[in-house]
Amino acid sequence: MDIERYINKLNTSKEAGNYRRLHNTQHNGFLIHENGKELLNLSSNDYLGLSSNRRLKEEFYAETDVKALTFSAVSSRLLSGNHEYYGLLEADLRNLYEVEAALVFNSGYHANIGILPALSSKRDLIVADKLVHASIIDGIRLSDAEMMRYHHCDTEHLRSILQQHREKYENVFIVTESIFSMDGDTVDLLELCALKKEFDAFLYLDEAHALGVRGTNGLGCAEEQACIADIDFIVGTFGKAFASLGAFVVCKDIFREYLINTQRSLIFSTALPPVNVAWTRFILNHIPDFDDLRVKIKEISDKLRTILIRKGYQTAGDSHIVPMICGSNESSVEMAELLRENGFFVLPVRYPTVPKGQARIRFSLNAAIPEDDYECLFDFLENGIE
Repeated sequence: MDIERYINKLNTSKEAGNYRRLHNTQHNGFLIHENGKELLNLSSNDYLGLSSNRRLKEEFYAETDVKALTFSAVSSRLLSGNHEYYGLLEADLRNLYEVEAALVFNSGYHANIGILPALSSKRDLIVADKLVHASIIDGIRLSDAEMMRYHHCDTEHLRSILQQHREKYENVFIVTESIFSMDGDTVDLLELCALKKEFDAFLYLDEAHALGVRGTNGLGCAEEQACIADIDFIVGTFGKAFASLGAFVVCKDIFREYLINTQRSLIFSTALPPVNVAWTRFILNHIPDFDDLRVKIKEISDKLRTILIRKGYQTAGDSHIVPMICGSNESSVEMAELLRENGFFVLPVRYPTVPKGQARIRFSLNAAIPEDDYECLFDFLENGIE
């Protein structure tokens, strides 16, 4: 038994400035308490600030018999864990998206590691954007299909792959996110929908970072770009802007039935607690009402990018996820420490999560944070960093 290799691997990570640790934090709305300091939390996925919205919680308790709901499903959905709230939530999703079917999962990770392996075979090809999330990559690796990657948001490269290889495979799945989690950039879904039709492929879209934040009703970039009906599989998560947990896919009814019968991450996992599914359904039906929060977070993110560019920092994207490119792993760690010392809780994102030389601070914005607090951040970035 060789333990030394694990020690050596950890030491190598430390030397490369790539060592990770869990932070012992206490949360108070959009504030974090760490080591006796109160910090503005700029590293959560609580994009609309709903986790600290007391009014919403009070409304939920007033209209929901919470005492009748259990804190565990104690079974998978295919056994006895399929509580009635699952059906209600899926019906609401189906109606909001105006699609045939919806299916709810325990998390975005469960969805992404399960859907593509269930649907694809050795006769199929999966073509994924180079920067899709690790959960999607894990799902592709678990599948029997061939995998190819196209350059990030490069539809011409995608087209060339499809032109060369489409006829060799029975089914082809084009896989992308709508808003990418490291650069905060948005994909052109209309171009992907056109390619999907031209080459008779399926289009799989992960809206994890867009759900709640984009679109007139908060249904994501597919709603914003008016192409929901042209996308075969739209995956969304409830653990970010929805301030809950779980995930879903909206699709045709035949695929819902097929996934229920074949998707291992659904079949062999205890279902979500009924109380959480009820809360998710409550939030879902209020999401269209938060357009003012969507407008606010857009304005704040635009201003933050303008300031970073003015100060000479490289940034990217056009969403509520705003990267501040620092370069080396070490420089990103130093910048994160400087920001935390001055009241802003941010974390460095380093290689191998991002390419070498592209280590960064990722500002993950929250619409509940008062504008005065954001002004303090803007002032520090403009005047507090040499």
